Amino acid sequence: MSAWPSTPAEKLTRLFRGFWVSQAIYVAAQLGLADLVADGPRSVADLASAAGAHAPTLRRVLRLLAGEGIFAEAEDGRFELTPMAAPLLREKGELRLQVLFVGRQASWQAAGDLLHAVKTGETPFDHVHGASFFESLRQHPDEAQLFDQLMVVNTTPVARAVAGAYDFSSVRTIIDVGGGRGALALGILAVHPQLRGIVFDQPAVAAGAREAIAAAGLSERCEAVGGDFFEAVPEGGDAYLVKFILHDWDDERSVAILRTCRRAIPARGRLLVVEFVIGHGNEPSFARTQDMNMLINLGGQERTEAEYRALFEAAGFALTRTIPVFGDIRIIEGVPAAG
Repeated sequence: MSAWPSTPAEKLTRLFRGFWVSQAIYVAAQLGLADLVADGPRSVADLASAAGAHAPTLRRVLRLLAGEGIFAEAEDGRFELTPMAAPLLREKGELRLQVLFVGRQASWQAAGDLLHAVKTGETPFDHVHGASFFESLRQHPDEAQLFDQLMVVNTTPVARAVAGAYDFSSVRTIIDVGGGRGALALGILAVHPQLRGIVFDQPAVAAGAREAIAAAGLSERCEAVGGDFFEAVPEGGDAYLVKFILHDWDDERSVAILRTCRRAIPARGRLLVVEFVIGHGNEPSFARTQDMNMLINLGGQERTEAEYRALFEAAGFALTRTIPVFGDIRIIEGVPAAG
């Protein structure tokens, strides 16, 4: 008997039913099942007791996940950790937080409104919840806290990679526009001791950045400044970093952010946009799935290099090169355009 799926129709069916698997992964993360089997296989009854779950139902969820390689069922019916389940361990952080945030009800309800978006161009999250993504986070502090944690753990490896991929030797001051709690700037400053940094974000966010800067022991080389990047950003930087910001916005608002940077940047300054870049061809990519995330939740988008070039030109920058970071993430470098 051939393994399922084997035909195009079966492959399509498996993809279509994937939302059931995603919810099972979410349940496993919420219940902390990976941590419960970290020290060895455990019975379903034992797991249900430890997790506060209904044992027969939990077994069915674990059986589904085991069929995907997420946990494994032993001959005696106990379940054990697998390499695919290991990222759900609390100590791993990034993927588990992503599952907890993306798998929550607000996310899958918005995703269920994709057809409305395709017909109207409206943002599904706004249509379903009657509030924008960030407005909703302000209304739900627990989800906002989870989102902040996710952004920090997502940024930490990116910061290390950006610090290694780009030549900062001639740069003295970096300004991290929309820098959140400063994970990008702090990661770069840790690798390049000649640099000074400014983390720029909304005043309430900047307050958290100050705490992170102090905790990293970098208060003498880095500061946090509050403001609105649609109005103005700090002047005096040699390099302006804009990471995972433009993909939140449509072209008009993205150009507005870049124009604000253009007003502040010196003639010899550099703009470093860090984003996913969608490539050519028909191969699956994380950038394409991330583009759906932006469409559904924020009304933003991931873009091709040509689309970033158009944004840069509209804002008064010339795109000079793109530098691979890892995966589909690129540093998109620009300089003030002549004239």
